[in-house]
Amino acid sequence: MPEAKIGVIGGTGLYEIEGITDIEEIDIDTPFGKPSDRIITGKLGSTGVAFLPRHGRGHVYLPTEIPVKAN
Repeated sequence: MPEAKIGVIGGTGLYEIEGITDIEEIDIDTPFGKPSDRIITGKLGSTGVAFLPRHGRGHVYLPTEIPVKAN
């Protein structure tokens, strides 16, 4: 997994971050199961970033269904 200096968990309406380059999607498992979506990593300028859409891309999880511990 690429090193990220900044991690962002997006809320309703934020499913991607504009300007990220060198994008890689990482499918992970945690001790609490799978998070709400794949982790998107890349660079914003020269800084490594990791992004997770909290509700999943396309808003597939309602607030009460979000796998909070896995996220």
